[in-house]
Amino acid sequence: MRSRKGREDARNPHEFPVSPRSFSLYKRLGYGSLMVFALVLVLAGPVYAGEKYMAGSPELSAAVSGTNEFSPGEDAVISVRLQNAGLNEYKFVQSGIISRDDLPNTAKLVTLTLGSGDSPLIIKTDPQMIGDVGGGSSTLVSFDVKIPRNATDGIYNLPLTIQYTYLWEADQYGQDTIQYFYREKSETLLLPVKIKPELQFSILSSDAEYINAGTEGYLTLVVQNFGQEDGRSAILKIARNDNSPIIPTDSSTYIGEFPKGANVTGKFKISVNADAESQTYPLDVYVNYENKEGDVVDTERTTIGIPVGKKVDFSIDSDPIQVSPGQKKVITVLYKNTGGATVYTAQARISAVDPFTSSDDTAFLGTFAPGETKEASFEVSVDSEATVKEYGLDSEVRFRDALDNSIISDTIKVRVDVVKDTGIAALLGNPIVLVVIGALIAGAGYMLYRKHQERGSR
Repeated sequence: MRSRKGREDARNPHEFPVSPRSFSLYKRLGYGSLMVFALVLVLAGPVYAGEKYMAGSPELSAAVSGTNEFSPGEDAVISVRLQNAGLNEYKFVQSGIISRDDLPNTAKLVTLTLGSGDSPLIIKTDPQMIGDVGGGSSTLVSFDVKIPRNATDGIYNLPLTIQYTYLWEADQYGQDTIQYFYREKSETLLLPVKIKPELQFSILSSDAEYINAGTEGYLTLVVQNFGQEDGRSAILKIARNDNSPIIPTDSSTYIGEFPKGANVTGKFKISVNADAESQTYPLDVYVNYENKEGDVVDTERTTIGIPVGKKVDFSIDSDPIQVSPGQKKVITVLYKNTGGATVYTAQARISAVDPFTSSDDTAFLGTFAPGETKEASFEVSVDSEATVKEYGLDSEVRFRDALDNSIISDTIKVRVDVVKDTGIAALLGNPIVLVVIGALIAGAGYMLYRKHQERGSR
């Protein structure tokens, strides 16, 4: 058996001898300390760790998103990508620190202003307020611009002014108060944009011939290349403008080489709808060409005005013609050219319908100038049973225009009055009178015959 001393030496070295009485007192004191510590925790409430950044600020950069090449005369949109690459370098997490509402690398209340600088661009968009841009994030902002038609090609730097506010410093007072210090900053970045060289043209003169409603005519254009690029395999073209009554018949003229500063002439045939008024209507003009990169492109369209003359039209300039039932008569009709153009090889025609017939219903008028009056004769027969009243015979004029197109005019009415015969004609038209006259003539003939026989018998 081990001795008492040996048993004591064999105890755990971390244990210490305690009497039962001492252990009971120790136990009571330990529980009391735990309860006091717990009460302190309850009264003090929870303690959380806060975050504090000691260094960091916004670092902004900008670049054009998408294409930065534009053409003269273009209405364009420049999209700008604003990037914040600012970092927070040191972060402390500690109880008793109040976490900041803003981070020092956040750009707050950002406003972007795009200027034209020394470029010919016209900036249409006002300064843009885009709010906050946090570190490591980006945003896209668009600006509407106009590139004038006479803009010189080249690369231009557009100034982009960025104004923003950021958290510079924050001082904490005690456990519940923090004071923020902000700074405002303005910086200007340069955005390169390129205006491409292009063929641009101006119309030096336009000459319209024989352009009247309902006919065809010619349009001659003289155009000049005032752009910064030579055109190869160039074609001068015209096109209908929306619902304009002017419609190209021959819409293109081949030019070929069209160098800078050169003038060329193109001639086109155009037609005009018959319902067009006497006024000026739009027509689009553009040039199709091959640029120095080998691409076939169209220039911006230019709209010009084409004056349109009055429609070719005719009227009857004579009084109503009188005829009687059963009569055959040559009638004379006066035609007047009330339109705006001279017509050629004109022929007038009437359409005889019941109770009229005609064996000669066409008359030649020849060249017929605006405002001129010409006479036409037709032979008509009237049915003996025709009702006495006014009739309208359809008539039209077939002619050729200045481009030798055959055209038929709108229908016009020839007024014809069917009236009763008067005087001798009325008597001769009465069948009873004709019977009486016939009997008288027969009686007179018989009397002459008898007298002639009596002379012979003597």
